[in-house]
Amino acid sequence: MRTLPVGDDALLVEVSSGEEARALHADLLRRRAEGSLAVREIVPAARTVLLDGLADPDRLAAELAVSDVPPAPAHARDVVQLPVRYDGPDLADVAAHWGVSPDDVARIHAGTEFSVAFCGFAPGFGYLTGLPERYDVPRRATPRTAVPAGAVALAGPYTGVYPRSSPGGWQLIGTTDAVLWDHTRVPAALLAPGTRVRFVPVDGS
Repeated sequence: MRTLPVGDDALLVEVSSGEEARALHADLLRRRAEGSLAVREIVPAARTVLLDGLADPDRLAAELAVSDVPPAPAHARDVVQLPVRYDGPDLADVAAHWGVSPDDVARIHAGTEFSVAFCGFAPGFGYLTGLPERYDVPRRATPRTAVPAGAVALAGPYTGVYPRSSPGGWQLIGTTDAVLWDHTRVPAALLAPGTRVRFVPVDGS
């Protein structure tokens, strides 16, 4: 574990894996909830956790250096189900990369329970983990200038759903009508770190 100061009242904690980041995030949330940690924001990423609004970042850094972080607890939240049509333009390319048929890509993907590791890129965009490492896929050599909202995509070990139209280089395997970000909704983001997610095929996909 490595800690880096960020400004006067923030701390970036680097760990060696996504699982360690999830465990640290869960432990820090627990400590804040029980009142033993005063912090404004706790923001997880792939292998880091940012703590913002600390009164004494140096003291917390020293505590973390000698602390044992327990494994992240099993997720107790209900599973968010996202309807998906496996009709993406990169479905055949992903199938070839996996060495399976396009139908098998849909079966494998829909048969996996995902978890939101962290959020970023755009409001409402969650980085979902769950697929075994053998199903990692590279980003496209040439990113698209516009990916439609609702596109279900793969890149590296992650699955994501584009909450709005934007440029992107992920492999598009499907489409969902789910609204990932709605500023009139509380909370606005459908997916948050720790949320369990399953993709449910529709329209015969």
